[in-house]
Amino acid sequence: MAAFSLRTLGFPEIVADDRPIKLNLRKGLALLIYLAEAKGAVARDVIATLLWPETDRETGLARLRRLLHRVELALGQPVFETDRTSLRWSPEVELSVDTHLFESACDRGDFEEACSIYSGDFLAGFALADCREFDDWAFFRREALRGRLMHALERLVQDKTTAGDHFAATAHAGRLVELDPLSEVYGRHLIRSLLLAGDRSAAERHLAALTQRLRDELGVAPEAETEALMDPGAASLLAALPTTRYVQGAGVHLAYQTYGSGPLDILVMPGFVSHVERAWENPANRAFLTSLMRLGRLIMFDRRGIGLSDRVGSAPGIDVTAEDIRTVLRAAGARRVVLFGASECGPACIRFAVDEPRLTTGLILFGALAKGCWAPDYPHALRASQYDAWRQQLIAQWGSPAGIETFAPSLAGDPQARAWWAGVLRAASSPGGVWAVLEAFRDADVRHLLPQITVPTLVLHRRDDQAVRIAAGRDVASRITGAQFVEFDGNDHWFFAGDQRPVLEAIERFTGALQRDRKAGRTS
Repeated sequence: MAAFSLRTLGFPEIVADDRPIKLNLRKGLALLIYLAEAKGAVARDVIATLLWPETDRETGLARLRRLLHRVELALGQPVFETDRTSLRWSPEVELSVDTHLFESACDRGDFEEACSIYSGDFLAGFALADCREFDDWAFFRREALRGRLMHALERLVQDKTTAGDHFAATAHAGRLVELDPLSEVYGRHLIRSLLLAGDRSAAERHLAALTQRLRDELGVAPEAETEALMDPGAASLLAALPTTRYVQGAGVHLAYQTYGSGPLDILVMPGFVSHVERAWENPANRAFLTSLMRLGRLIMFDRRGIGLSDRVGSAPGIDVTAEDIRTVLRAAGARRVVLFGASECGPACIRFAVDEPRLTTGLILFGALAKGCWAPDYPHALRASQYDAWRQQLIAQWGSPAGIETFAPSLAGDPQARAWWAGVLRAASSPGGVWAVLEAFRDADVRHLLPQITVPTLVLHRRDDQAVRIAAGRDVASRITGAQFVEFDGNDHWFFAGDQRPVLEAIERFTGALQRDRKAGRTS
C-alpha cells in the first residue's frame, strides 16, 4: 500500500509516495477529500446526494459505484473500505491530510507549526459547478480553518512581541493584514511590530496603505490611536501598551484583559461572540467601554472556543462559562465584581451570581432572556423551529456583517460598523463553531435560578429591541427579588449602539448605590 497525502490547503492535490498524482476526476477528488475530512465511514446515500444532488437515489448510487471504481483505477490500487451502506478510506492506507496536521498543531499550541502548514485557503479555486451541497460544505470548512489561522497568528504576534522577536511578529502581523485588510487592530499590530523592529519607513508605508484602504472602502480616516503610533515619542512606549493575557482553566487557555482602576471591578460579557482586542476597534463600543472605566476597573474575556481563547470541540454550556468567569476573576485578582451580562451571556452571569454571591457585588443584565426558545409557559422567545431558521440564515451569511440589521439597526447603514462586525465574526469563531454555541443557547433555561439571586440586580432593555423582546427582560426582572427594571427608547440590541447616555446613567446610578451600601456596611 502506498502512503497518500491530501493537500487541501490551497488548490487540492493528492500525493502518493511523494509523487503528485494527476486525478482527472473532479468529483473523485472531492470524494477523497470529503471522506478524509469525515475521519470515518460515511453513508453511501449521503455521498450520492452530495455529488449528484439532481438525480434520484438509485441513479446517484449507481454513479457512485462507477466513480469508486474509476478512482481506484486512477490511483493504481484499492483505497476504499466499503460495505453495502457506507464507505471510507481504507484503514490499511497510510493517509496524511494537511488540514488535520494544521488543526493538531493548533490544538497542542504549536501555532508556529500550524501557520507554516497553512499554505492557502481550503480547496482554494476548487468547486463543483453542479453540487451546491458540496460547495456549501467546503465554504463552512474553509471559514472554520481561516478562523483558526487568524487565532494562531494573533497568538504568535503576542508571543513574539513579548519575547522581543519583533521581526517574526511583523511577518505574522502581515499575514493578519492580508486576511482582513480593513482591520485597524491588525494594521496597528503590523505598524507597531515594524516600529519595534526599527523599520520606521516600512511602518509609514503600511500606515499610508491602511489610510488609503479605509478611505476608499469605508470613507473613514484612521483612528487617533493608529496615527499616534507614528509620534516620535511613541515607539519607546509601544512595548508598555496593554496586552491580552492568558489564564489556564480546565485545560483551556482563556484570553482576558483588564483596563483602568477604581473601587469596583466590572466584568463585561457582550453576547454570543466576542474578541477582546477587536472590541475596541468600533468607535461606539470603545466609547461605551471607556465610559464604564470611569466607574471602576474593566475586565473582559473571551469564552472558551470564542475570540482569542482556545478553540474547543464543543460549545461551552452555562455551568462551564460560569466556571471560566471564576478562573478569569481569580487571575485578574478581583475580589468582588459587578457582572455585566448582555444577551446570550446573561444566563452564565446569573449562574455565577447564584453560585458565588460573596464574590458578586451586583448583577447587570442587558437585553437578556432566561430561556432560549418558546414554551407554553414562556411566550417571550422564538419557537425552536423559528430559532433554527434564524440560526441557519445567520450562518449562511457568515463572513459578511451577518445579522447587523437585527442587532444594531442604528449602525446597519454605517460601512465602518459593517466592516468591523464582519471582521469580528470571522476572527471570533467559525460557522460551525457558532452554530454549536447558538444551539446550546437555544436549549438553555435559567428560570429556576432567578429566584435564588440574592445580589442587587439591574435589568436593562430597549423597548423595541429587534433581537430579544422586551417582554423577556420584564419577565427576568419579575422573577428576581428586588430587581430594578429600566427600559429605554430604541430598537438596538447591542448595548453600545444607539443612545448610550441613558444606559450609562442607569449603570452609574446602580454602581453608585452599590458603593454607598458597601461604605455603610463597613461603618455600621
